[in-house]
Amino acid sequence: MYRDQSEEYQALQDTLYVIGGKWRIPIINSICNGNTRFREIERSIPGITRRMLSRELKDMELNKLVKRTVYAGPPVQVEYESTEYCKSFGGIILEMIRWGREHRKVVTKKRNSK
Repeated sequence: MYRDQSEEYQALQDTLYVIGGKWRIPIINSICNGNTRFREIERSIPGITRRMLSRELKDMELNKLVKRTVYAGPPVQVEYESTEYCKSFGGIILEMIRWGREHRKVVTKKRNSK
């Protein structure tokens, strides 16, 4: 079976671009766990700054991963939700969590056995 490695490379690069970086997956995870308001998302992710969260949410909206809804006030409220498109890689995120847990066990087991 012939595999088009250049196409696979491009697909991997596209995936890493959309979900890559330090904050994207934690933001998606936070929203999928019910945090819909900016401050809720911010509080649920240790170390993220408001500026970074704002920038990431804008980019994620452009990439069709989150939907931003503004409710007229007073006070004006903004909520974020994951799109169906975003949910399409939920299985990948769960697998990444599973793999990360196993990886941590392997790494800490090696350190502890020395």
